[in-house]
Amino acid sequence: MQTYLCLDCNKRFSGSRRNKIIFTKNLWSSYVFNKQTVRELSDTHSMDRRVIREQLNSYIAPAKIHNPRPVHIVTDGTYFGERKEGLSWSVIVVCDPKKREDLVWLFTDTETTYAYSLLRDELETLGYTILSVTGDGFGGIKTAFSGVLYQMCHVHMERAIIRGTTLNPQTEAGTVLLALARTLFQGTNSKVFNKRLDDYIEKYREFLNEKTFHPDTFKNKKGWSWTHEDLRRAIQSLIRHKPYLFTFEQNKNIPKNTNSLEGHFKHIKKLLSIHHGVSK
Repeated sequence: MQTYLCLDCNKRFSGSRRNKIIFTKNLWSSYVFNKQTVRELSDTHSMDRRVIREQLNSYIAPAKIHNPRPVHIVTDGTYFGERKEGLSWSVIVVCDPKKREDLVWLFTDTETTYAYSLLRDELETLGYTILSVTGDGFGGIKTAFSGVLYQMCHVHMERAIIRGTTLNPQTEAGTVLLALARTLFQGTNSKVFNKRLDDYIEKYREFLNEKTFHPDTFKNKKGWSWTHEDLRRAIQSLIRHKPYLFTFEQNKNIPKNTNSLEGHFKHIKKLLSIHHGVSK
């Protein structure tokens, strides 16, 4: 008869069905949360690694207990594996940051509007009332949660600006734009921010409209390109998301960013990194 070691009490007991379930649960907890590898668990329990893996694979997580309620949600996705077609996959999560609770999630090959629509349907079927949604700017989120207040994540907005300015802007216009984006974290309100953005566009309009002409029109049919194209793209992104940057002013409970989920994803990936070579 196989004996098992209970990790809670450090006692060995025989393999009854109940005890085996307890053992498998504790084994899973050690593997996932205590960062124990299969090799370490094998040594600890004097069991073959194949048996350890079989026990881990047999673990069935308990069903989530839901408490349907009105919620201000944050949603985002993260990828695992190499970001190439067929090699990566993602998980999309909807959480209640106030209670630090993952509500629903979906494993998928990539983020799509349909995936977010499925999560919305699941939430509403379970009885949740979605008061607002905070996302990273992916258009599929706004589409899937049509009719729900949408808040653009301030951190992702800043990142979009940095892609056009870099962290060390080489022009005055880039420096000012990055500084403007960072006022989102300094308690500025929509009226002040929108006025500053309008003033910025007016002041640097001529600079932003500068063109570079190319004698080789075979490669460029227009014969020219925007000289500061990256900066223009950053401003266009800011203008496009401007209506959703201050949704939180309508309700102080609306999260301004998706930091709660990003921190959660980093924690999960750190745990996963312990288990090199783990299969999808």
